[in-house]
Amino acid sequence: MRAMILAAGRGERMRPLTDATPKPLLAAGGKPLIVRHIEALVRAGIRDIVINHAHLGGMIEAALGDGGRFGAAIRYSPEVEALETAGGIARALPLLGDAPFAVINGDIACDFDYARMPALADAMPDRHLQAHLVLVPNPPHHPHGDFALHDGNVSDAGDPKLTFSGIGLYDPRLFAGIARGAKARLAPLLRAAMAEGAVSGELHAGLWIDVGTPERLAELDRLLSAL
Repeated sequence: MRAMILAAGRGERMRPLTDATPKPLLAAGGKPLIVRHIEALVRAGIRDIVINHAHLGGMIEAALGDGGRFGAAIRYSPEVEALETAGGIARALPLLGDAPFAVINGDIACDFDYARMPALADAMPDRHLQAHLVLVPNPPHHPHGDFALHDGNVSDAGDPKLTFSGIGLYDPRLFAGIARGAKARLAPLLRAAMAEGAVSGELHAGLWIDVGTPERLAELDRLLSAL
């Protein structure tokens, strides 16, 4: 299967660190965030990887190259300006193929087992699923969560709410209505699919950090450096 790592965000909350370095190349535990995702995907047998970029995107391509040194095959989907999550995915669809694929936010740290993803993706068409989301317990900076999880189904209604981790599997048809190059958010697409009962999910209770601020980057660096 194929995977996409989202790396186009400007990282405003991470400034001034992101003024000269794209957020996915910021390091924690001596290694760039995006490299940790690439290595985890390769360990799971997922080697065909697409990366989108906008802000300082040339630095991302220069740092990662074609992915060969990681055992991966990396292709890039450049954006003149960030197209938001769904817009970026829609632009990259020609590189992602016709089968369900994984998408991972480049600015998170997580020990989710990506090796489980191919089997989950293979089952999506028979189950008429448009998405499968990995949810996590609500962190202090996002106490109210995003979506509810009941019996493996994700919905926008009900409690308790959990937080979307930024890790998901998607059927390319979910993005069929987005013009290539248009800006579009992911949440409205997911909510429409949820209304049709077409979104499954699971709870990941392990390590997960949204590395959205210098303070959380420092927290992750301390955690990884202690391992």
